[in-house]
Order: sequence, then C-alpha cells, then structure tokens
Amino acid sequence: MKAQPAQLAPLLKKGLKPVYLVSGDEPLLVQEACDQIRQAARTAGYQDRVTFHADRHLNWTSVGEEFSALSLFADKRRIEIHLPTGKLGDGRPVLEQALAVPSDDIILILISARLDAAELRRKWYKTLQEVGVHVTIWPVDPDKFPAWLQQRAQAKGLTLTRGALEIMTDRLEGNLLAANQELDRLALFARTGTVDEESVEQAVQNSARFNPFDLVTDILTGQAANAHKVLGALQQEGENPLGLLTVLSRDLNLALELKKALGQREAPAVFLKSRGVRQPQRMRALEQAARRLSPANLTRAISRCSDIDRAAKGFGDHSPWFHLRTLSTELNRA
Repeated sequence: MKAQPAQLAPLLKKGLKPVYLVSGDEPLLVQEACDQIRQAARTAGYQDRVTFHADRHLNWTSVGEEFSALSLFADKRRIEIHLPTGKLGDGRPVLEQALAVPSDDIILILISARLDAAELRRKWYKTLQEVGVHVTIWPVDPDKFPAWLQQRAQAKGLTLTRGALEIMTDRLEGNLLAANQELDRLALFARTGTVDEESVEQAVQNSARFNPFDLVTDILTGQAANAHKVLGALQQEGENPLGLLTVLSRDLNLALELKKALGQREAPAVFLKSRGVRQPQRMRALEQAARRLSPANLTRAISRCSDIDRAAKGFGDHSPWFHLRTLSTELNRA
C-alpha cells in the first residue's frame, strides 16, 4: 500500500509490515520517516541492523545471502538498502525472491530517491505494495514553505515573527535540512521563545562561515581555496554534510540544465526565474558555472555527489569531507 508521511505513525501502531519503502528528494523528511520505522522495529525486537548502499560497488549476491543468513547478534534483524538513483538494476531478482516469501525475522527498509518511473511497473514493486508500505515523500511547495518553517519552529518551542520568517524563507530557499539546522541554532541563541529579525541576524553572524549557500557559490565558481577553509571548519564543528550536499547537488543539476538552455539560446535570467531562482548572487554563480564548465565536468560532479552521500552514510574508504574537497578542486581546475 501507499502512505503519506502523516499516515506512517498510525500504521506502525497497528503492527509492522515485512517491508517499507521510503522514497523522495527531501533528505530531512526521508530521514525522519525512516527513524520512525527504525524505532518501531527496535521496540518490536529487531535490534540487529545490516545496511547496504546500492551503487556500482554493491554485490547483490551478498544481499541475497543476508536474507537467508542467521543473525549472529539477535533473532530479528533490520536490513536497510539505500537506492540513491531510484533504480534497483541487478537487485530486482534478489528483492523479488525476498518479497515472495517474507521472513518473520526480517524487516526490510528500502531508502530511495524519487523512485524511477520504470521501477513502478516492475514485479518487485507490485509485490511490495501487496505485503508492505511505500511512504512517498514529496517536496514542500515554495508557497507552503513559510508555513512549514513556522510549524517546525513551534515544534522546537520557537515562534518566528513575520520579519524573521521572511528573512529565513528568503535565505533558506526551501532547503528543509538546512532550515532544521538553522532552527536548532536559533534555539540556542533565542533568549525567549519568540525569534525576531535581530535574533535571526545574530544567528546568521555567528554561523556565517557555515552558510551552505555561500559555500556552494565558492565551489561553483571555482574558489577552491576558500571552499577548503570552510569545509575544514565544518568538519571540525561536526556539521552534518547532507544539508550542504542537498544544496550542492540541486545547483549542479541546475547548472547542467542551464548549460543546455544556453546552447538553445535561452536567456539565463529567464531560465533561472522559471526554476524559482531569483537571488542575484546565486543567479550569477549558476550562470558562471554553466558557461565555464563543460557538460562532462558537470556530469562528473553530479556523480561525485553520490560518492559524498555514500560516504556520509558510512560507506567507502574516505569521509564526505574528502570527496567535497576533491570536488571543489576538480571544479577549480576544469
């Protein structure tokens, strides 16, 4: 069955299903939905967790063996598979077999970007809908973002004044993960539960060197030296790189689209405004990147974002900060 995020908690209270698919392009909301499922599974005794990342390095045979293996640490297990591209590829036969006869001792959690349209017609997905739950995460519409931001602030014990809400809406540009991090910072600075323009500006000053939007501008425009300094500071502060990655991946894809639009003689300002980009600094950075970088450069950079995401989730030999520094260097040399 399909479910919206708001329906997940009531469904979990009714009892666990053998498989959950959480898909969408909003990392914060995907993470929160997955955390609800994990907590319910742990409460039900599924303590042991095995995680796979379905990129080009994954051997699906090992995934199949895990479904039939006995747990060394607990009678019940959670198997989590990340699908960064929304495609299963060689994993379809493995999942078809696992879903055909679900094990009572395993809860499978599939964590995906927006699911590839072709996958929705596959046998494994149709079986999943019969035996499990697909939680679909949709982006928050730009016109609904201020209300979402105020609601999230209230959940943290804060109330944003109209001026504060306008500043944050303009600055955050709909990035939910960055918004959540900013609200956490504001909770530290706010002397009362009410956050006004002065409080927002103070928080911005205290975290200026961590502004993901300025950092992405440096990366896009080839300012590698400055980008490396900021990345080093972020790493030392223990910041979550996924908020930055969301902004970076979004703007790299936009730059690639703009590159194609320029080839068709479309005016950059018209194209960017049609994509909701109206901030002059961001518009200049995207246009500069589109003119300076080749399609191959941008495609490789987008591919490296997958490596960053993978590293942030504990896979690979390098940290996400290593890949971010490498990416900024590559775009500087391009």
